[in-house]
Amino acid sequence: MYKAVIFDIGGVVMRSPFIAIAAYERKLGLPVNYLNCSITGRGSNGAWQKFERGEIEILPFYEAFGRDLSDTVNGNIWYRDYCKRRGLECPPLPETLVVDGRDLFGEMMREAGIYDVHIRHAILRLKAARQHKLIALTNNFAKVDIPAEELKFLGWRDGGATPNHLRELFDDFCDSSTLGMRKPELEFYLLACERNGIKPTDAVFLDDIGLNLKAAKELGMDTIHVAIGKTLEAVKVLEQKTGMDLTSPIVDSKL
Repeated sequence: MYKAVIFDIGGVVMRSPFIAIAAYERKLGLPVNYLNCSITGRGSNGAWQKFERGEIEILPFYEAFGRDLSDTVNGNIWYRDYCKRRGLECPPLPETLVVDGRDLFGEMMREAGIYDVHIRHAILRLKAARQHKLIALTNNFAKVDIPAEELKFLGWRDGGATPNHLRELFDDFCDSSTLGMRKPELEFYLLACERNGIKPTDAVFLDDIGLNLKAAKELGMDTIHVAIGKTLEAVKVLEQKTGMDLTSPIVDSKL
């Protein structure tokens, strides 16, 4: 029996910011996943990655994020590699590109500020049963000092990027910007386990990103991929793994 269920936040507990990225790509006439390739292509040294580790404040982040994503020299290389790995014909790529880092990040955060109803319901069922530790393992921005005007712009009105009503769902909340490490760094997963007195093999982990799931598997965690638009399917897999009913209505209205 598992001792813990570990949840990613954006794209699992909350709606996926990738929905906003896809809309932004369409607005600019970019190929699907072009901006995602530019974000991940920079490895651990991109503006996005530094922001998630709490190494850069938000206003410099906006500028650096936009600059990273406007770099078509590297962006086109990474996208061609992406197409090659997947056996896709590479479409025409942009010669020049201007991405407004603030606008894109704002759209991402406002999209990601909405709970996924199926995952939240499953968490409440697990919480009521008290058979598992519930742990959040998230690449997030809680440590970053956000000016008041930006909080409103980002839709962060109640406790910033990690509001109290979100944190209260979990027994432990492991935030990348607070702990100075991020997924898929193995140390981040191991620290979450250490803080909660479990081994990786004691946990099942839900995430929407393949690289994050791959790292968890390397450590011995069981994993569930949460695809966009298929959270109910992911909950049903979690039901099978835990042997619990996570979809029936909750009788206790206090939850």
